[in-house]
Amino acid sequence: MNMGLGLFQEQTLKLVMTPELRQAITILQYSAIDLISYLQEQANENPVIDLEAPREIATAKAEKPTPEIDWKEIVGNRASGEYTVSKNESTYNPLDYVQQGADTLYEHLESQLGYVKGFSPLQRKIALFLIGNLDEKGYLEVTLEEAGEKLGAELLEIEDVLSVLQHFDPVGVAARSLEECLLLQLEHLALDDEKIVQVVRFHLQDLADKRYQRIADKVGCTPQDVQTMADLVRTLNPRPGAAYSRVETRYVIPDVAVEKVGNEYVVLVNDIATPRLKINSFYEKMLSQQKSQEEAKQFIHEKLNAAMWLAKSLEQRRLTLMRVTQAIVEMQQDFFDRGVHYLKPMTQKEIAERVNLHESTISRATSNKYVQTPRGIFELKYFFTSALSTSNGESTSSESVKRRIKALIEQEDRKAPLSDQKLGEMLQSEGIEISRRTVAKYREEMMIPSSAKRKRF
Repeated sequence: MNMGLGLFQEQTLKLVMTPELRQAITILQYSAIDLISYLQEQANENPVIDLEAPREIATAKAEKPTPEIDWKEIVGNRASGEYTVSKNESTYNPLDYVQQGADTLYEHLESQLGYVKGFSPLQRKIALFLIGNLDEKGYLEVTLEEAGEKLGAELLEIEDVLSVLQHFDPVGVAARSLEECLLLQLEHLALDDEKIVQVVRFHLQDLADKRYQRIADKVGCTPQDVQTMADLVRTLNPRPGAAYSRVETRYVIPDVAVEKVGNEYVVLVNDIATPRLKINSFYEKMLSQQKSQEEAKQFIHEKLNAAMWLAKSLEQRRLTLMRVTQAIVEMQQDFFDRGVHYLKPMTQKEIAERVNLHESTISRATSNKYVQTPRGIFELKYFFTSALSTSNGESTSSESVKRRIKALIEQEDRKAPLSDQKLGEMLQSEGIEISRRTVAKYREEMMIPSSAKRKRF
């Protein structure tokens, strides 16, 4: 075989990931809240871009022909740098009605400390120190010995102050363990009889594992009595301070909405929370002035092109979301008409073929996106479920099977709960081909305990 060097000319095709294409892909996979943050970042980096207040929900049907898009109008009126606002445009913002955060646990307890009479300055200092050393669940993080060493106080005096704090609201706060927290709440309810105190103090793990017979033998009562105690303990709050923790709350803004109009479903793209882009009038005037330097004009021209491409990417995201959601609605018509039990198996590949897009685009378009429907708010990924075969050769979705398992468990006799094997046999009698292991998997995904832990005496 002869080998040699030479020059050859050939044509090849390859995809080049330009910054503009990368930006379009990034915008497509953003949720509504993430998109707002991204637009604010772009406005900070690009002086040509100004952001206006969000506009009203844009309504459109996917089956209508897509009109020719005037990008200058999308970015804004380049002559004035502003949009024309419709008289019917609403300024309603649902986030304006979100309740502000309440006091912290420290502030809540400190306010109650002001009503305590007879505390000396040292006792008040001890109380503030103990309050400041509570974790977010309301438990005391330091020992009384450490507090005494830090404050130079007697152990007995610290115990007296702690006893007062443990009767503050919320009940069970300032406890040093889970057992003490539960016992404080039982004392407050005047339900701290000898047997339940013994169960909480020494057999809490067995109670959680529902080993009622074992507890009954040690305490000297019947399993029914232990089960009654367990029901009472479950009504208590193991984290009394959690209600006052300052955890950042992420609110869901639906990216699309599905409304029923007559006998058909209409897809609406939710743009109410998304700021509108417009061109800064100052830079618009600089671009048109003859006296402006060529370097400044080139800079403004580049930033203006970036703003135009950003507007194109936003519009492409809106159209893609509309097409994908419309395809989902068409395939899941029975779900919207009759409920979750009629949710059909569906894959991203089927939607991609239906809207003539790549499967990866469908994945990005449905990632972290939510849809508001007449049956509630769902993540778009919710509609993509695996299939289970039925006896008549058809298929059903795993989500509908989960709901059926949950319904059977809710209707079971608690004294003789259904095992996973029995649930599988009942589903098979309904024409659903499913194994015991799959039933156990779905039950655990729904956080439903096994039949042994669901049994009632």
